[in-house]
Order: sequence, then C-alpha cells, then structure tokens
Amino acid sequence: MDRAQCDTIHHASLEILRRTGIRVHHEEALALLRDAGCPVTDGNRVRIPPGLAEWALKQAPSEIALCERGTGKATVALRAGETSFGPGSDCPNYLDPRTGERRPFTLADLKACVRLVDALPELSFLMSMGIPRDFTGHTYRRQYATLIENSVKPIVFVCDDGADCRAIAEAAAVVAGGMDNLRLNPTLLLYSEPTTPLQQSRTATEKLLYMAEQGLPVVHSPAPMMGSSAPVTIAGGLALGNAEVLSSLVIQQRKRPGAPFLYGSGLHHLDMKTSISVYGAPEFQLARLAVACMGRYYRLPTWGYAGHSDGILFDEQAAADAVYSVQTAMLGGTNLVHDVGYLEAGLITSPEMMVFTADMIGMMRHFARGFSIDEESLALDVIHAVGPGGNFLGEDHTLNHFREFWQPTLFDRQRFDGWQSSGSKNLGARLRERTLAIMDSHPGSPLPDKLAREVEKVLGL
Repeated sequence: MDRAQCDTIHHASLEILRRTGIRVHHEEALALLRDAGCPVTDGNRVRIPPGLAEWALKQAPSEIALCERGTGKATVALRAGETSFGPGSDCPNYLDPRTGERRPFTLADLKACVRLVDALPELSFLMSMGIPRDFTGHTYRRQYATLIENSVKPIVFVCDDGADCRAIAEAAAVVAGGMDNLRLNPTLLLYSEPTTPLQQSRTATEKLLYMAEQGLPVVHSPAPMMGSSAPVTIAGGLALGNAEVLSSLVIQQRKRPGAPFLYGSGLHHLDMKTSISVYGAPEFQLARLAVACMGRYYRLPTWGYAGHSDGILFDEQAAADAVYSVQTAMLGGTNLVHDVGYLEAGLITSPEMMVFTADMIGMMRHFARGFSIDEESLALDVIHAVGPGGNFLGEDHTLNHFREFWQPTLFDRQRFDGWQSSGSKNLGARLRERTLAIMDSHPGSPLPDKLAREVEKVLGL
C-alpha cells in the first residue's frame, strides 16, 4: 500500500467513527469520551470526531521495548526494522509429539511448551499456547504463573477480566521489583480485543483502561471476519478494523496520554465452503501486509501472525503455510508476530510446528538481511591473487566468511548414500527427534522459589 491508499483507509475509518460510531459498554470509557466532546446517543453509541482520533495518534509512542525477566534487558524491540516471533494463545487441543495424538491440552503440556519456547532462540516471547483442560480455577492466572516461573522471555498475556488483569500485572511487578520498575522495564503486554463490528465490551475495556492507568503496553486487536462480522472485501474489512483500533487508542490515550499501544487487527475471512476462519490463504497474508502498512503509516509498532496453518497435522500443508507466513511477516516489517505452532486454525498447539517454524525464521532472517556490496565482499584482491583456473577454498577470505551462510538444523543436505547411512529419515522423523530432544533436555529458566511463591500468592493460586 502506498501513502495515498493508506490515506484512503484512514479517512474511511474516520468516517465510520464520525458517522456510524461505536457501542461502548463501559461507564468510565463513556465518560472519558463524552468529556472529550464525543456525542453519545441511545445510551452508549458514541461518535468520535476525526480530530480526537488524530490527537490520540499523536500521543502514542512509536517504539515499545519488552524486557527479559530479572535483568531488565530489552530483548524485544518493537520498532521499524525489527521483527520478533512467538507462539499463540489458548488452543483447546494439543498435538502430542510423542504419540501423534490430538488430545485435550493439559497443564503439563503448557509447562513443557514453555520450556521448549525458552530453548528456541528464534522465538523471542511467550504466550499461553493452550487452555489446560485439567485445571479448574483462575485459568489465565495459572497460565501466567506457569509462563513466568519457567522462562525469562517477555510474556504476551491474555486474561478474563479486569481482576485477572490487575492480579497478573501485580504479579509481574513483584518479580520486576515494583510497578514503577515494571513500567520502565515491561516484561508483559496485554492482548485483548474489541468486539467486531464496532463494539467495546465492558470486560475488554476494563482491561484496556487498567493497562493504560499503569502505563503498561497493550495490543487491543479486533478480529473482523470478512463476509461475516465485516464486509467481504479486504478494503472494507481493513477500514472497519482500523476504525475499531482507533477507537481503542482514543479510549486508552484519554485515560493516560502516552501509554504504549501496539497496532493490530486480526483481519480474517470466512470460507463460505467450510464456514471456518481461514489462516492458510493468500488473502490472509495480504490482510497481514495491509495491517502492517497501516501501523507504519501511523508510526505505531505492529502486531501480526505467522507459523500457523489450517492443517490438522504437521505435514506438507502446515510446512508450506509456516514458510509463507514467516516470509510475509518479515518482509512486511511486522514487529510482534504471534501464533507460531498453531494448527487447525488455532484449535491445536503443535510443538513440532514451533520447532520447524523457528528453523524457518532463522532461514528467512538470512534472506531478509540481503548481502553486502563493499570492498571486503567484492574481494577483488582475492580474485586477482587466485587468478584464472585457481580456486578459493584455501584462501583466508573464505575462512573468514564461510560461516556467514545459513546452516539448517532440520533440512538434510546429504546426497543419497549419506542420507541412507544416516537412517533414511524424512523431515518429519528428524523434526520429531529434535523436538523431543529439546523437550527432554531443556529445564527452562526457573524463577527462584521465593519469588515463585510470592507470584502465586498475588495471583491467588
């Protein structure tokens, strides 16, 4: 999308907010909007003047840093030119790499998956990955406790309501050394959603306002379904979702100007043949690029998707979807990219899909970096020294640079005899072995026992 096309979407979204408006099911948010000059009719239908949306866009920071637990080191930089990947949240099912069985997700699976992500350097942050079906009580608090107790990586968390959100933020503050330290060195980011079309629910707005009050980062990303809850065209779905994002930003910035906000919209389409939300489609990837373009247009860090598939198993379909989506996210410049490991359009978490996608992220990083053209890389003196008919294998220049080429951990580059002598294993077999080896050997990054007890106390577990 060029600047003129972004302008068109922006002005269309402003027209939606001005003319159609949104339903806001939260009294404090209504008051904040009313006090800013927004007309409120029919109880809670709010029209937002274009100038207020423009004001909110000027308040939000253009960069967000997410930090490692314990050190305060910024390990995820949400800014232009940086792309970080991580898993998704809340799948009800698990594809067990030991048995190949699709079964309900458990708390033990969650802990194993957290350790796996902790071990994979190409995955930079955590999400909850699955809903433990063998746990009753504060599910989202238990998820968060499991994440922070087993990895140092930043956490994008989900939660049920304002009480959950407050408890999780307070637990993070305990580990960070207080809320002020957490605000300066955020180890967490809230993922929440408005309700398409054009509604801000009470619980989602409650969470949004709490995070704004604390100055903690949030992505408040709608999920317009083209052909169902949104117009069937990408342009129409993009304009609607963008209006919902802008309304969220206005509410957040009215609560606390300058609060960190990640721009995202989960624009999907409904497959009329199957009535499912599609992940593996060119239209889905076009929508991802369009959302990234709008985020850059607003100079806001962006939220995206990759490493996912509609497939039920980790197979050729899932592998193709993973590679396509990772390349799209990286070349499109999306900053924080989730859903690595999703199968069945977000109903299954697959550890093998995570390990495979992590390898593909490494490959695509090499591709996206391009190559140098300078005196050292042109190697004219080396070419002159070797001359016609020579070879470069023994040159210092070769020794100094050959490690710059990407080396796979899963792909096999042997010829037939070597492959056969190594067991004639296909990619699936090698992937399963590598996944289980990591899960069996990596202990995670345990939180000290004293802090873990304090976290669980704050969370009421």
